[in-house]
Amino acid sequence: MISYNTKDWFTFIFKFHKADTFRTLLPIMLAIGIYAGLVGWLEVEYWQLSETSYIKNITLMHGMLGFVISLLLVFRTNTAYDRWWEGRKMWGALVNNSRNFALKLSAMLGDEHDRTYFRKMIPGYAHVLHKHLGNEQTGKVLFDDVDLELDQHKHRPNQVAQMMFAKINDLYQSKKITGDQLIILNAEVQSFTDICGACERIKNTPIPYSYSAFIKKFIFFYVMTLPWGYAFSLGYYVAPVVVFIFYVLASLELIAEEIEDPFGGDTNDLPTQKITENIKKHVGELL
Repeated sequence: MISYNTKDWFTFIFKFHKADTFRTLLPIMLAIGIYAGLVGWLEVEYWQLSETSYIKNITLMHGMLGFVISLLLVFRTNTAYDRWWEGRKMWGALVNNSRNFALKLSAMLGDEHDRTYFRKMIPGYAHVLHKHLGNEQTGKVLFDDVDLELDQHKHRPNQVAQMMFAKINDLYQSKKITGDQLIILNAEVQSFTDICGACERIKNTPIPYSYSAFIKKFIFFYVMTLPWGYAFSLGYYVAPVVVFIFYVLASLELIAEEIEDPFGGDTNDLPTQKITENIKKHVGELL
């Protein structure tokens, strides 16, 4: 995730970051500019259409549909940001849950071997969840001194949660913790799976295909019809105007596409790896 100063206007305006949509859209913007210029030349120079031509009234359609496309893009970006923010809240909950779990265990456990086990397993869950949501292969060795024998064909976060719950149950059976303490710790162990399920819901449920495809088609045909009406009043200047309108509309759609899956590897996705490292650091301090 990009770290930036929200009050630095100069940097925002004149600096092009690798995540900027301009670079992604540049080829198609050039093509649309050539297309718009060609349409302007045909209408003004080749066909020499007059100001009374009915084709000039196509701008009435653009005026009516401009409001519709604005509503669609606002809904699209808001929906994508809601998914991004919900993912951030889930990982914030994972941080708090890991800290609370470590705090309770630090007060309950006196055996250094047991404390060391959870010192590695709690951040181990965050690490496995990070890999799981990123669709990457999880290695068996998460840290230098911890080996987890995970079945790569099974649900990996569930396996880590199962190991922690089994360890908690062993502590209860060996009388190292009481029944009341077992109930207290059960809430934290359960929360790990609840957070994982919420993240999977975001990851595995994208925006419906028909809705996303419709917006892209709408933007394309809206922009491609702009030169036919505005060439009468703008002439050859219709090319940069149409390119700019396409850049604004398409950029909003690209931004929404990027942030609707907050667990990927894009520049604006959530820094889950950094959060995982912070969990490891904080749990290590507590245990």
